[in-house]
Amino acid sequence: MTIATMRPYALLVLLCLAAFLPGIASLPPIDRDEPRYMQASKQMVESGDYVDIRFQDVSRYKKPVGIYWLQTAAVTISGLGADAPAWVYRLVSVLGGIVAVCATFALGRSLYGDRAGWIAGIALAGIFGLAFEARIAKTDATLLATAVLAQGALAHLYIGARQGRSPGRSAFWVFWIAQGVSLLIKGPIIPLLSLLTIATLVVVDRQWRWLRSLKPAGGLAIMALLAAPWIVAISTKVGWSFWQESVGKDMLGKVASGQESHGFPPGYYTLTYSLMLWPFGAVALKGGLAALNRFRSDPRLAFMLAWYIPWWIFCEILPTKLPHYMLPAYPGLLLPMAWWLSSGSDDASTSPAWQKWLVYAATFGALLVTLALAALAVGLPLWFGHFPVWGVACAVALLAAGWLGSGIRVRLSPLRRAIAATLASLVGIGLLAGKVLPAVDQVWPSREIAATFRAVAPCPDSRLVSAGFSEPSLIFLTAANTELTNGADAARRLQQDDCAVAAIADSQQASFQKAFSGSPRQPVELGRIESLNFSKGRPVATILYRLGE
Repeated sequence: MTIATMRPYALLVLLCLAAFLPGIASLPPIDRDEPRYMQASKQMVESGDYVDIRFQDVSRYKKPVGIYWLQTAAVTISGLGADAPAWVYRLVSVLGGIVAVCATFALGRSLYGDRAGWIAGIALAGIFGLAFEARIAKTDATLLATAVLAQGALAHLYIGARQGRSPGRSAFWVFWIAQGVSLLIKGPIIPLLSLLTIATLVVVDRQWRWLRSLKPAGGLAIMALLAAPWIVAISTKVGWSFWQESVGKDMLGKVASGQESHGFPPGYYTLTYSLMLWPFGAVALKGGLAALNRFRSDPRLAFMLAWYIPWWIFCEILPTKLPHYMLPAYPGLLLPMAWWLSSGSDDASTSPAWQKWLVYAATFGALLVTLALAALAVGLPLWFGHFPVWGVACAVALLAAGWLGSGIRVRLSPLRRAIAATLASLVGIGLLAGKVLPAVDQVWPSREIAATFRAVAPCPDSRLVSAGFSEPSLIFLTAANTELTNGADAARRLQQDDCAVAAIADSQQASFQKAFSGSPRQPVELGRIESLNFSKGRPVATILYRLGE
């Protein structure tokens, strides 16, 4: 690679760092999934066991080991050991976001030209869905990187065959290696995405000979070489329990019914679309509809629709729904958007009425999301009695991003508009994540309980016992031996251990106090944490105690 060819990627890396780094050090662990991943990785570092996955003493086999290995590698490279803060674990997601953006740029440039590549890559860096996932230590930003690499390689194989060009060897290797890595990150998600894309193209084109370039026998062997060693190791160590939890409970459970209160009817992703693709949702829909009107004459557009639409339908049918499930498909919509913007065509006057109404709905959704985010930036601090200095600046940036990304005509070229919208988005989301939300103590009870516990712990090896507050973030912020229990058991623990500290929420106060009835030694209050129960909309107090003399 020459300096000239590396320069665009260096600029995109800098953009991504500006987009994803603000807030990763100041945001406390976000319940519930993120601290589970971080704590399991932390325990790997502490125990030296990099095969078994555990959260405290409970096995955690819902996802494969890939993300835990990447997080433990980040911890090892940092030199901070098991005491590494949350931001170290989050660097893996930042890296995943960077790879996804650069790969989207490369794919867009190769298919539609330099301008389209820039628009697609910059827009992906600016959308809310990736801005959120790239800041937290979960699988999804890393999974997106494998999705773009795999789908990009598949696009080159398909489009090359349609255009009569023989595919290069690199596409074969990138496709299957990305599939193998994705299998270790989150199981068969990306293989399923690619399979749905392939099936759709075969049905629409009624051609399948291009699939020979995939060389499935050799490709599956590559996947096996990447994934099989750990699968054999974990199966040997724990037997069928891994398969029962990962395949039986997690994967098949999501297909059979909504898991963990995440069951929603079809239409869920239509409603969350404007948030996840903010601020480019309306323009992305226009580009997707333009591609829908022309895909039969352009295999590049046919591939993108086969990337996005079948996955959207699958996710809508799936009983278990979470907003980030659609993230691997969003480049399949942003790339047609970039093609449409860079081509300068406008099909609005000739579009069917139903397409115009969809665009109106998407524009309205983008407006609602913009106003909601701006209101959050100002209203949340005000609710808790703080004047939102940073919140006002954040709201202004968010409003600017929503306007620039909405598709409303402004005197800027499409590329400059994408740059301006993304810059406003990264300033707004950066201030929200880095300044506004971390400053509202009542939103982060785990952080406040952990800080109070460290300040008042009577012994160097004091153990925290929590009753009525059981968020996983409390485990990561304190220690793996933190006990989550009820009020009566917390009282017994204090009576058995003079160094123990109990954190008792309102709901467990009665049973906790009752356990000390008639006892010569009573609990002594050490601190009080006021927080907000968002599900019930009311304040909740958690009081820390130790056993008195």
